[in-house]
Amino acid sequence: MYNKMGIILILIISFLAGCGQASPNEKFDKVGLLVPDTINDQVWGTKGYKGLLKIQSELNVDVFYKEGMNNELAVKQAVEEFAEKGVDLIFGHGNEYQPFFRALHEEYPDIHFVFFNGDAKGDNVTSLNFKSHAMGFFAGMVAAHMSNSDRIGIIAAFEWQPEVEGFYQGAKFENPDINVKIHYTQSWGDEKIAFQYLDELMNEQVDVVYPAGDGYNVPVIKRLKDNGLYAIGYISDQADLGQQTVLTSTVQHVDLLYLLVAERFQNGELESGNLSFDFDEGVIKLGKFSPLVDKEYQEQIQSHIETYKQTGKLPNE
Repeated sequence: MYNKMGIILILIISFLAGCGQASPNEKFDKVGLLVPDTINDQVWGTKGYKGLLKIQSELNVDVFYKEGMNNELAVKQAVEEFAEKGVDLIFGHGNEYQPFFRALHEEYPDIHFVFFNGDAKGDNVTSLNFKSHAMGFFAGMVAAHMSNSDRIGIIAAFEWQPEVEGFYQGAKFENPDINVKIHYTQSWGDEKIAFQYLDELMNEQVDVVYPAGDGYNVPVIKRLKDNGLYAIGYISDQADLGQQTVLTSTVQHVDLLYLLVAERFQNGELESGNLSFDFDEGVIKLGKFSPLVDKEYQEQIQSHIETYKQTGKLPNE
């Protein structure tokens, strides 16, 4: 009797110990990536592809990707093809995948769908959101600190980008007299409109520009360089475009975030719904500083970042 009761007790304890613990996805071995444009843009698409390769090398899984996935029919066909290959986890590399995945996720309950900057609906859908207000704030501080004309500019894609308001607030915190000009292209990649706004900013004696759109930031920075003006890089560390031009960059490590998400999925820990990531997860940072930014000020910014990571409070709070 004692032995039977002991065995039962052990089984109960073992069961309770397992409650609340995520079950690892032991069969997780295939990942897919959908890119709206190309993996060769050296900015957003390239970072997504690098994230896919990082998952492949770190987790030893097979990976697949498709470019030009920017309409419902193309996405539907791609997801069907991935499903036939046995893909378990699909990254839609942008916020445009929200409506597509909402329409498809019930049809593929064994696939977990991930996209950016939206509102995820469904037990197998996750939205990844960079908390980019703070990175914009610190970049705005640097821009205002380095401006000689007290005029700086932002060429952003959309009004909802948190880094835009962050940049404005950071610049005003650094220099209350700074004049911040803001333009929106209503597109991530409309280079023509971005150049029109850049010409306006240069005519107004703006000497630091934050091109917060991944499809036009590189050509804008190159034109700023040609005119002897300053830039704040966007998405990638763009110091290689000219350390005398790029004061620093607001870097979003999409590759590290993708690996983090895939690891959570593999361990059975990836939550559905909307997830946010910031400096403290290591997926957001400021890039390399230009040697024109004095060392003492660089250290001051880094100190502010560390305080933010520990307390969640920006210097103006």
